[in-house]
Amino acid sequence: MGADRPAAQAGRRVLAGGQADQALLGNHPRRRDGRLLQRHPGPRRAAPAVVPRAAGRGRGHRVPGRREARRHALLAAPRTAGTARRRLGRLVSVPDIGTAAVPLARVLRGGLVESVHFGHVVVLAPDGSERLVLGDADATVWARSSLKPLQAVAMLRAGLDVDGVDLALVCASHNGEPGHLDVVRGLLAGAGLGPDDLHNTPDWPLDADSAWRWRAEGHGTEPLTQNCSGKHAGMLATCVAAGWPTADYLDPEHPLQRATRDVIAELTGVPVERATVDGCGAPLFSTTLRGLARSFGHLASGGGQEGRVGRTMATHPWHVAGTGRDATRFMEAVPGLVAKDGADGVYAAGLADGGAVALKIVDGSSRPRPAVLAAALTVAGVDPTLVAAVGLTPVLGHGAPVGEVLATFGA
Repeated sequence: MGADRPAAQAGRRVLAGGQADQALLGNHPRRRDGRLLQRHPGPRRAAPAVVPRAAGRGRGHRVPGRREARRHALLAAPRTAGTARRRLGRLVSVPDIGTAAVPLARVLRGGLVESVHFGHVVVLAPDGSERLVLGDADATVWARSSLKPLQAVAMLRAGLDVDGVDLALVCASHNGEPGHLDVVRGLLAGAGLGPDDLHNTPDWPLDADSAWRWRAEGHGTEPLTQNCSGKHAGMLATCVAAGWPTADYLDPEHPLQRATRDVIAELTGVPVERATVDGCGAPLFSTTLRGLARSFGHLASGGGQEGRVGRTMATHPWHVAGTGRDATRFMEAVPGLVAKDGADGVYAAGLADGGAVALKIVDGSSRPRPAVLAAALTVAGVDPTLVAAVGLTPVLGHGAPVGEVLATFGA
């Protein structure tokens, strides 16, 4: 395994977490030598107008707020804490993800516990029984990019016919390294399409060196370089193969998205109760951690199209993530392992014997995920020596280790 991995470049840095909306947790390509890359879209789109902050603004003034996927500034009136609480109460109609969460990882600095990450984790045996549950295994979650392998199964069943690195990229949250972009272009060309047909959110490559190279070549943020472009290329190629329209492939009522919803419910064994929009613009369907783990057990040990996806990911781990990424390193370290990270603290993994793991860090942080996944895999029966190096997450002081992120359970 890992034979498809290009030689690592000296000094290469990878943005921690491996997801576009977690980029600030690592060595962000927006900052180097004191300069900032602008976050607004590239030359094809005009930058949003800057709304100046008013000095001593009054009750009616508005200030820049969050941004939509298309990068337009949303303006919102200032809210009091009480207003925010009342608004949250109207929005939340299910138990908060923090309900029943337990400590999963402790951050040690200089021998003291500096912070604690809470969450939920479930480890299933090959027969589906519980080996370990911490927190709530049946908590409803947005599994984010951890759902990509299941979306790929739906694409194959609908007529997509790709294998090898092409299929691995369909399942990927890739770094945007040149080898990743070449495969995405090839997927699109094979369907008679091009990068302009992609509808995912423009972004920089996750890999810092690749982002700077892309910028130096005169490019801005583009859908091609966003980490989900392989999935979107696969969706477009599926539509062409099935004779479905491509212009509205992200519509939740599109035949592809309805098929995806059905496959997710089937493989997880959990009805889809909620739907929203993921960061890349694709429909996102809810499940539970137990359901997510169950589906990865099918991917890693099953037959049919789900087994095809799992074997491809295990065989081509670099194309699923990239240089320096822990998802790639876990799959390289454990024979037959199928692992996929997701934004906001999600991870799922399946073993060749059918055992599986799923976890959610409730603060959304990517930092503790490798340590927690390594501990969960040992509970699932993996030799601890295989995953110790990948799970090691040092805490730095002036560039040198002064502590470590440690899971609260495991060997």
